[in-house]
Amino acid sequence: MTEPQDDVIGLIPAGGQATRLGRLPCSKELYPIGFQTDPARTPKVVSHYLLERLRVAGVRRVFIILRAGKWDIPAYFGEGAWLSMDLAYLLMGAPFGTPYTLDQAWPFVRHARVALGFPDILFEPVDVYASLLARQTRTGATVVLGLFPASRPRKCDLVDIDEHGRVRRIVVKPFATELRFTWMTAVWTPVFSEFMHHHLAARLSRQSTPSRELFIGDVIQAAIDDGLSVEAECFATGRALDIGTPDELGEAIAAYT
Repeated sequence: MTEPQDDVIGLIPAGGQATRLGRLPCSKELYPIGFQTDPARTPKVVSHYLLERLRVAGVRRVFIILRAGKWDIPAYFGEGAWLSMDLAYLLMGAPFGTPYTLDQAWPFVRHARVALGFPDILFEPVDVYASLLARQTRTGATVVLGLFPASRPRKCDLVDIDEHGRVRRIVVKPFATELRFTWMTAVWTPVFSEFMHHHLAARLSRQSTPSRELFIGDVIQAAIDDGLSVEAECFATGRALDIGTPDELGEAIAAYT
């Protein structure tokens, strides 16, 4: 396990309503997928995998940003001691998309590197964040994306990269594309946190109630257009599973049980 990365804070948006999965007895982030390694084979909730992968990279401090009512998440994970992590919780504000949810953490992460993870996505290999942080340290990129093969391109942000791993563009949920990889994880520096904070404020000043949901891919593309350095680490033999629909949930249960 990597030494603690004291300059890195994990950010996990958990504000979704999981409407595509129908009625669930718990928050989607706590849906059990597989089992822990303890003798009792305790069920393992889906977001536990993400926290493990952050911890493998030395990320110990994590903010989980909740929608009001999803109190079962802090009730389950608590302050994180049983995971050897320090967890804290924030409430989402503007309900206009994931970037606004993440921006709730701006006062707490503005001077830190950020490791972003989605709690309903399972991915391999386990050392993804270590690779992303190492690349960011080596190249000084503002943002480093973790790329995986896209099994459902129309539902993803597809990423166009050059031969050096520099991101040329992000294509959000394209109707048709020849691009093969989607991003599922990311790390970024305070430069991007500040860019996103001011970008979102400017959007709200122009339109207080946005006409459509804003995606993180939109903000990353805006950063590219503004000249920020965005790179990617490609995990061509890796795997990423989003449990957002019943079919995908079934795939994840089969793969991890």
